[in-house]
Amino acid sequence: MNQHIGDQKPVVAVLTVADDFRLFRGNRANFRDIVKAGRDLDFPVYVVTTKDLKLSAKKVHGYVYSSEESQWKRQWFPLPQIIYNRIPQREDEKAPSVRRKIEECIRHDSIQLFNPYFFNKWTLFDWLKRSRTTKVLVPATKRLRASKTLLPMLERYGSLYLKPESGKAGKGIMLLQYEADKLKPYRLTIQGERRRNIVYRTGKPLLLWKRIKAETGKVPYIMQQGIKLASYKDRNFDLRVLVQKNGKGVWMVTGVGARLAGLKRITTHVPQGGSVEDPEKMLHPTFGQEMTNFLINRLKSSALLIAKQIERSSGHTLGEMSMDLGIDTEGKIWFFEANAKPMKFDEPQIRKKSLERIFQFSHYLYRQGKE
Repeated sequence: MNQHIGDQKPVVAVLTVADDFRLFRGNRANFRDIVKAGRDLDFPVYVVTTKDLKLSAKKVHGYVYSSEESQWKRQWFPLPQIIYNRIPQREDEKAPSVRRKIEECIRHDSIQLFNPYFFNKWTLFDWLKRSRTTKVLVPATKRLRASKTLLPMLERYGSLYLKPESGKAGKGIMLLQYEADKLKPYRLTIQGERRRNIVYRTGKPLLLWKRIKAETGKVPYIMQQGIKLASYKDRNFDLRVLVQKNGKGVWMVTGVGARLAGLKRITTHVPQGGSVEDPEKMLHPTFGQEMTNFLINRLKSSALLIAKQIERSSGHTLGEMSMDLGIDTEGKIWFFEANAKPMKFDEPQIRKKSLERIFQFSHYLYRQGKE
């Protein structure tokens, strides 16, 4: 490796998709922050759409934010050496032209792209079950295919979460409980729009299955053992961990945040009424200071094991992911999901570090060169 490359900064492009009305799709405030952070660190950086990214060209059209004019400007830029994939929606990623472009980037001689695809919940659980160290963190999970597999699992665990395989921000999640002492023992809670829950009760398995099918439609779902999580003032919380690779290409925990469920909500997602909290404040009432410190350290080491196992199984270069972990009333850690396109963390110190790490890792990839 020559010294020259070690000092040189790669051209970094943030990848998204074109939009007929607003130039490009995605979280603009996030893109602004990324571009600003890159420039502050002396990286040439811009936003590019899959449509404008022509890999055989010397120059491509991209966007940078002009704070003087408070708008995004389209300009010519050199072809990127590192691509940070922030295609915002699964639907966008599924478009054949977008899939082809991602594949082209992966196959390219010198361009390196990280986090090529969204994760699928079922696949994630499958990957984590393959390793002895991560298997113990995964709740019992099966595909939701027929009432004959649903009912025995429900009887075994008493409550199940039903989740779309490719869900986002808690949409479409249902909680199914079996209350043996009730006249209508099956209780299905559907997380409705505008923070209202719909509760459906029945004593008949057939009607229950019919209602579940009406909710899920053609979307593939998984069913998962309900875990009795530690709570704070009678509300569930889980812990959101951001893991990223640093400038040496090593997985590190960038930060841990807590998300407290909204009143009577079945998930902790902020769009569903959840709130951002301090993890220690959530854990302390149940576990006390010493155990809280121990659990947070344990949570971090578990998150790093999970990240390594997911990357190994995916067969792709990953640079970051966020994950939702829970701690039950006994202090056991559980894995619920991981996201290949982490939402931005609101906690300022985590946010700052997360932006810097994107570029530290990009620099590392560039110095390594493509294998």
